Amino acid sequence: MRKKTEQDSTFEQRLKRHHDELRWLYMELYDNSSMFAELCDQLRAFYLERKEALKKLDSHREAFPDWYKQNDMLGMMFYIDNFAGNMKGVESRLDYIEKCNVNYIHLMPFLDTPEGRSDGGYAVSDFRKVQEKLGSMKDLESLTAACHKKGINICMDFVMNHTSEEHQWAKRARMGEGEYMSRYFFFDRWEDAAKYEETVPQVFPTTAPGNFTWLPDAGHFVMTSFYPYQWDLNYKNPRVFNEMMYNFLYLANRGIDIIRIDAVPYIWKELGTQCRNLPQVHTIVRMMRMISEIVCPGVLLLGEVVMEPEKVVPYFGTVEKPECHMLYNVTTMATTWHTVATRDTKLLKKQLDIVNALPKDYVFLNYLRCHDDIGWGLDYGTLLTEGMEERSHKKYLNDYFQGYAGGSNSRGELYNADPVTGDARFCGTTASMCGVEKAGFEKDDQAMEKAVRLDITLHAYMFMLSGIPVLYSGDEIGQVNDYSYKKNPNKAEDSRYIHRGAMNWELAEKREDTKTVEGRIFQGLNQLEKIRKREKVFVSYGDTRTMETGDLSVLCIVRTFQGEKLMGLFNFSEFDKTVQMQEEDYVDLISGKKKKAAKIQIPAYGFYYLKREHCK
Repeated sequence: MRKKTEQDSTFEQRLKRHHDELRWLYMELYDNSSMFAELCDQLRAFYLERKEALKKLDSHREAFPDWYKQNDMLGMMFYIDNFAGNMKGVESRLDYIEKCNVNYIHLMPFLDTPEGRSDGGYAVSDFRKVQEKLGSMKDLESLTAACHKKGINICMDFVMNHTSEEHQWAKRARMGEGEYMSRYFFFDRWEDAAKYEETVPQVFPTTAPGNFTWLPDAGHFVMTSFYPYQWDLNYKNPRVFNEMMYNFLYLANRGIDIIRIDAVPYIWKELGTQCRNLPQVHTIVRMMRMISEIVCPGVLLLGEVVMEPEKVVPYFGTVEKPECHMLYNVTTMATTWHTVATRDTKLLKKQLDIVNALPKDYVFLNYLRCHDDIGWGLDYGTLLTEGMEERSHKKYLNDYFQGYAGGSNSRGELYNADPVTGDARFCGTTASMCGVEKAGFEKDDQAMEKAVRLDITLHAYMFMLSGIPVLYSGDEIGQVNDYSYKKNPNKAEDSRYIHRGAMNWELAEKREDTKTVEGRIFQGLNQLEKIRKREKVFVSYGDTRTMETGDLSVLCIVRTFQGEKLMGLFNFSEFDKTVQMQEEDYVDLISGKKKKAAKIQIPAYGFYYLKREHCK
């Protein structure tokens, strides 16, 4: 009885802390007190259902709210089947994940989806069922528990904007049940749907044009912003919000540590607007944050917002009323590859200066590539002042990374190429984009040396950015593009599968042998990862800034924290460079040798981590 009383007391304290604001926001959106009362009752039920081990983790993280901002955080993302077959397979590979110094794994979408119409797992047909080929909810709980024993956090995707047309709600809506039709956007006349088309941009104009799909059997149009088989949810209906929050808490109670909210800006739809980034979206995310802090405060919210850093900032909320704990640094990823292709760091430096000027409470996830394509969402206003026009520059970048221009050694393929606008996105693994694939095919040892060096340098640079670095599985051993997807009828038209190849465990066995490409990259990253975990300047809330180097090809990032200083120098060109820096004594953390910063010679595609030897 005492234990139950303590539990109730903890819940009541958390609910009391947030109740008034949560009710205010809920009523502002829905003006429905009975639905709010139901929500509160369900919050209690999910709290009581939460396992003791997870509640202890919650309490620990409440006591140390900056736990995820430390310099020991390193992420890795992968598709479960590609990495290890299924969830049991992932559990059997946790020792390998530990050897990668990774303590945060992002499991790409694993909830139930229709075969062949899944959008890579983002067309969810059941939010409480795992894809049978990947395992079960029991397997997920076993995996999360095993991860927690090793200090590894698990991230999953929560697709809030839409469901699959195979979801039970969609099936019942299709049969004409009004209760379920109201959970989506149904119109029996095109004139009504067309009013949205006047202002709402298209997400995939070439592969899925339009924002509505006609359903002949139902005699209605339904809103489908992404693909025809993904029906947009109507969050003006409080039943939708409540039920999706129950799904959210159900998944959190399976042991998930980080919930990635997919396509956040699209959640709220309003006629006469672009249906993007509306104020109601922030109300919903703020309510999610409070719901999480009431039931499962150890769970973090990661927002997927694909915009420039200064424009995604509202999704962090405010210090008093926070929303997402973390956001993606999408623009910096694209600008990094622009810098590789141009050997010019000006735009990258400008963008890093913008990010570094933001409040230190803001945590970004940094990566060189992810499961998706690379879209060239650059600052073309700035580039135009340098004579780089948007269409021609996008063409140059795509030509460069396909290996057609600019002395490129990259290999990869275009995605969603639009012959009318000339726009296209790019797909390829980090190693292939750095030249490892080409050098290996041509058996060119000298080219391979530069390709491996560029690969490691880009990771060293990423580790220096403010926030949490995330690897894509396979990049730690330099896996190259996988062209076998072309033989699969369900994947052949989607070039993104070129960099979603299965983990090559035979190559991973070479990770200790520095005579191999796999060993050189793995050991190179291993050294960087250990340095990052050892040096406290890498905490997310440390000071980060750029410095001028006098050479457009060389970027300098400086990190300082509690009297310690680390200077990272990164050469984005294929030529050796010499830069003149301040007269100070440094220790090169890679070689352990002492250096004077006056004149520093940096090899082609090379880098230095220089730690100030004497700090006052």
